[in-house]
Amino acid sequence: MPLRAIPTKKKSTISTSNSDFVKDYKKYYSIPATPQEIYLALTNPLTLHLWTGEEAEMSEVSGSEFSLWDGSITGKNIEFEKDKKIVQQWYFGDQQEESIVTIKLHPDKEQTSVELRHTNIPDEAYDDIVEGWNDTYFGLLHEFYA
Repeated sequence: MPLRAIPTKKKSTISTSNSDFVKDYKKYYSIPATPQEIYLALTNPLTLHLWTGEEAEMSEVSGSEFSLWDGSITGKNIEFEKDKKIVQQWYFGDQQEESIVTIKLHPDKEQTSVELRHTNIPDEAYDDIVEGWNDTYFGLLHEFYA
């Protein structure tokens, strides 16, 4: 079953900061699993390894560093609300504005509606990040539970 994105108002804003362009991205995904299963898949390094096929460094400790996809994604964990919400800062080199990822999990019948909000994505990385969210990150997670 292919990844099914729920139509939503996709927020894509451009702002300037230190002469760099940044964009925001917001989207909803439907995943055929419970919020508890998805939360575990996104926060437990062993479960992350199962669905990504890559080693992962992850902890539910606020302020801890994380690394996914063999270091392709790195950052700092900011906030966790068990089975409901994950907030992280993703690193993009020496970018001045913090790039914040917020994932909220909403039960929806026999699946979960995953609300993604990613702020301050550098303009030059935007297309790759959006493709990564759709095809790799939530695409693989959807396939894992389908």
